[in-house]
Amino acid sequence: MAHSIHIEGMQHSTPIPAAARVGNFIASGLISGRSFETGELPSTIEGQCQQMFGNIKTVVEAAGGNVRSILRITVWMNDRSRRAALNEAWQVMFPDPDARPARLTLNRELDQGKLVECEIIAVAEA
Repeated sequence: MAHSIHIEGMQHSTPIPAAARVGNFIASGLISGRSFETGELPSTIEGQCQQMFGNIKTVVEAAGGNVRSILRITVWMNDRSRRAALNEAWQVMFPDPDARPARLTLNRELDQGKLVECEIIAVAEA
């Protein structure tokens, strides 16, 4: 049975949790660059990427994992040609090139001023 993970400040307009956990497996809903504390969305791709990776850490830890337990991150961007900002934040969170999760980056039209968003799959410690 799935255990829903709720995070204060990360509400959806529909009744969807931030993530769910079954056994040791964690899957998130969409994670954007909007601050959980203030609700603010940075205006730049760099700011949104930095905040999104901070949000990833918050979500995976709330579910009982850590950034080292992330298996895959799927990222959607309005404009994939701006991946330099994504890669910069990626390398801050995952500095060891031999210990990074898989990643897929896709183009998609995003709403509400979002320039980037993602979802994660992770495995929590037993």
